[in-house]
Amino acid sequence: MAAFVYILLSKTKPKRTYVGWTLDLERRLEQHNGGSGAKFTRGGAWTLIYAERHRTRNGAMRREVFLKRDRKFRAMLRSI
Repeated sequence: MAAFVYILLSKTKPKRTYVGWTLDLERRLEQHNGGSGAKFTRGGAWTLIYAERHRTRNGAMRREVFLKRDRKFRAMLRSI
């Protein structure tokens, strides 16, 4: 079953990014924008700016940890 790692950019506070993983990317983005996603993303509007597809959950979760720690990559995405 495919899993996704994704990065969201805040529309209300443009310098904020959020990294997560999911099995259903569209549903998860709706949750974030609807206020029922992660606590960090509640109350804001978010735009999907990056996504990767992985063959396994485990691979997606490992990549999520890597991206959360990669500040240079996230800063580069904020400038787009």
